Amino acid sequence: MDSTELLLKRITEAPGVSGYEHAVRQIMRAELPAGVVIEQDKIGSIIARLDGTQPAPKVMLAGHMDEIGFMVRYITDEGFIKFVPLGGWWDQVMLAQRVVIKTHKGDVIGVLGAKPPHLISKDERSKMVEKRDMYIDIGARSAAEVKEAGVRLGDPIIPVSEFAILANPKTYLSKAWDDRIGCALTLQALQALAGAPHPNTVYGVGTVMEEVGLRGARTTAFAIAPDVAIVLESDIAGDVPGIKPEESAIKLGHGPSLLVYDYAMIPNLKLRDLVIDTAKELDIPLQLSAMEGGATDGAAIHLNASGVPTVVISVPARHIHSHAGIIHRDDYDGALKLLIALVRRLDAATVHNLTA
Repeated sequence: MDSTELLLKRITEAPGVSGYEHAVRQIMRAELPAGVVIEQDKIGSIIARLDGTQPAPKVMLAGHMDEIGFMVRYITDEGFIKFVPLGGWWDQVMLAQRVVIKTHKGDVIGVLGAKPPHLISKDERSKMVEKRDMYIDIGARSAAEVKEAGVRLGDPIIPVSEFAILANPKTYLSKAWDDRIGCALTLQALQALAGAPHPNTVYGVGTVMEEVGLRGARTTAFAIAPDVAIVLESDIAGDVPGIKPEESAIKLGHGPSLLVYDYAMIPNLKLRDLVIDTAKELDIPLQLSAMEGGATDGAAIHLNASGVPTVVISVPARHIHSHAGIIHRDDYDGALKLLIALVRRLDAATVHNLTA
């Protein structure tokens, strides 16, 4: 594995559901380049300041550290665990998947289960099993055994999915691309920018609790008061069976994507055009994406104070919001190259012109 693959493996395999991002934060601290000033807000988001040749404009790069998962809500007398979903889970991708519960006594492995098809009626078999009817089975026979294993209410539950390089060696399988991909891009951009002058001050941010309400984006934008923001995310690849081109034309291996619309933010148009023009000049393939059914940290950041020019640059991923997704290395490398070039172009005059 090269250094990028090693970083992606380490950061995606780390546990970090919403509200429990400390392991990811530790990795980000360890990977930040020398010379950055590291701070942390009061709900756990990490902020790394990299000074350039000018104190302004302040450029915010943001990826969220949290992944979707669950939290222990209740333990039945028979030893089964009921849970609260953290983030947007589709019921159909959950059953029979392994999870790990992080307890004060160590990791406890379990599996998501429900009533078997042999014991339900014909009508029930044609219906989707809902989360409320599922449970986590750790092999216990009583609530006492569950508690003896160390499981307590409020413990985080994380999908089990190891990083893997697939048959096409440029495609990677892992959990938590949403949004460890943004965290990795932030880290590697700061590493590159630390070695050369840039006409601004860059703030690399790992936000918390995006999946449960964009919470870290609000607090970090307040703390930084950025002049411009680039949110780094995973996008929905539409090149799988069942998705029509008009629903998503985004394809793996066809370059990073630029979000031109989501239900909570329309990007700053001049900044959007700067991204498009920069990608064209550098011969980086760029896909344009519209997402009607979701939002990103940009929704909170662009409304900070009197407003912040904001765009979202993403790496396409198949099967996001499940136990494992797939990305393409060319898309990641293109996003990183584009991001670094954009930051170097965001001088005071350019940023002023975004809202002139």
